[in-house]
Amino acid sequence: MKVEFAPINIPLARRIQTAAVIQWLFSFLLLDPYFGRIKLQKSIERTKDLLQAAQCCWGVFIILLLGNYWFLPVLYALWLYLDWETPQTGGRRSKWVRNWTVWKYFTDYFPIHLIKTSDLDPSHNYLFGFHPHGILVAGAFGNFCTEYTGFKELFPGFTPYLHILPFWFGCPFFRDYALSTGLVSASKKSVSHVLNNDRGGNVAVIVIGGAEESLDAHPGSLTLNILKRRGFIKMALKYGAHLVPVFSFGENELFKQVANPKGSWLRTLQERLRKTVGFTLPLFHARGIFQYTFGLMPYRKPINTVVGKPITVKQNLNATLEEIEQLHQTYLQELSKLFEEHKEKYGIPDHESLIFK
Repeated sequence: MKVEFAPINIPLARRIQTAAVIQWLFSFLLLDPYFGRIKLQKSIERTKDLLQAAQCCWGVFIILLLGNYWFLPVLYALWLYLDWETPQTGGRRSKWVRNWTVWKYFTDYFPIHLIKTSDLDPSHNYLFGFHPHGILVAGAFGNFCTEYTGFKELFPGFTPYLHILPFWFGCPFFRDYALSTGLVSASKKSVSHVLNNDRGGNVAVIVIGGAEESLDAHPGSLTLNILKRRGFIKMALKYGAHLVPVFSFGENELFKQVANPKGSWLRTLQERLRKTVGFTLPLFHARGIFQYTFGLMPYRKPINTVVGKPITVKQNLNATLEEIEQLHQTYLQELSKLFEEHKEKYGIPDHESLIFK
């Protein structure tokens, strides 16, 4: 295999962009390898067996506990106990962290763009359905957890909350970093807290396909795992939150994934892992830091996240199965319409369409 090395005379700005993405990968891959895994109705009891996945954070915690500074992790454990509900009650975002210059270089690396198609009324709450999951949901993080793609300017009066797997808020140190960017738990209680705001202006961002969809995140793939997803529909009806389909063009182009067609031994193993412990593991690769042939760095591919038109939802505390299904079908139609209206602009061939499964 011939290795293609990066030129020596690359502009400094591009090298800083690469460093910014490395920092993000370390944070949300090594510390939280299943960032973006969202299911509203999934029990998290089984995730107690996953502590080893966040070995970096727990390793630091244990080293401190066994050393001369044992009182620091003890105090932190007390803080963790007192602060346990914060990820489910709106989080604790930091304007300072969200405005770190590193995030500007992070969003410029791809680059990431946020496109608005319709005005939203800040007196209402909204539920953004984000598609597709991709491998690491870079578009969702760049647009809703940093201040460098213009969310505040495009949607004045709104506060976005990106929901992730609740388990990671029990991980020492990482939880505080995640909370500071605006990440919150994907539990029902957390989503309910965001949407049950009488003053309006809240946006719950949910990656509808979850980790299961990441197994189909191959370049050029347009497969969305959504036909059996009803949890977000029920939440929207319960709180009268308007639904907004969001499609992130380019999300699946950032990494290549080892071939895993349905029925293959790899796909069978990945599906079994998901059913057993609640997450799955896509085997992905892309480029390296100083060469373009192999590694875990994402490719420099543009991500264009298009926010569609809102679907008006009236509050219904006792929605029937028929009403839930009707709203679900309306959402699928609006999502398809959003994709069809913008696909040509972002390089999708005219004969290609979304595949729902």
